[in-house]
Amino acid sequence: MKSLRAIYIIWYRDILRLWRDKARIVGSLAFPLLFLLVFGTGLGSTLGMFAQGMDYAKFLFPGIIGMTVLMTSFTSGMSVVWDREFGFLKEVLVAPVSRWTVVAGKVLGGGTVATMQGMLILPFAPLLGVSLTPLLVVEIIPLMLLMASALGGLGILIASRMRSMEAFMVIMNVTMMPMIFLSGVFFPVEGLPSWLNALVKINPVTYGVDPIRQLFQSNGIPGITLFGHSLSIADDIFIVVGFGLLMIGLAMWSFGHQE
Repeated sequence: MKSLRAIYIIWYRDILRLWRDKARIVGSLAFPLLFLLVFGTGLGSTLGMFAQGMDYAKFLFPGIIGMTVLMTSFTSGMSVVWDREFGFLKEVLVAPVSRWTVVAGKVLGGGTVATMQGMLILPFAPLLGVSLTPLLVVEIIPLMLLMASALGGLGILIASRMRSMEAFMVIMNVTMMPMIFLSGVFFPVEGLPSWLNALVKINPVTYGVDPIRQLFQSNGIPGITLFGHSLSIADDIFIVVGFGLLMIGLAMWSFGHQE
């Protein structure tokens, strides 16, 4: 019971920090909307040449949702570094609760915040001609939460080894940007050169974006093919869950060895 209360307090703290920081909400919403405006509408006619007859704006929209979830969840590790610099993390680590509860609370908090940020993008779907139904929203939310939790585990794992905000920001950008551009957010992942295809397939974000895009059924764009097998939504979920459990487990191990 004590562990559950500790997880809840850490989760609630992240939600409260988001609610009180309105500039953060506006900023995190403006960035993906800029991509939708520039790439989806401004360059849509040119970038649509990736696939014959493809409406690029409709193809891009699910990818932007995935990108938003990735960026928000990954940066959840920033609060760990921030708490360390101001001494709050030390107080948490010496509290009479297991250290795995810190990771669990941070993962749930970051995952919830990232899911909320992703949901803010959904109302803009009709502006791009993307069909959005209540059932689709209900199906997408668990996928966003799953993806956010898995990638949040990676962000927290990295943050647990960082001692300064500057170092974390450098590592975060070096890690996050390639994951975004090699996940199929901006282009179809099939028919790529072999070396680029290999990078796409080992990128965990690829398997978080793919099920969201399959739910939207963007003009029949094919899903990911892995070892000659076309992955279903269930296959993608299995891969993301496996990656998430690994990252969260490593993050818990890392926190268990904090001094």
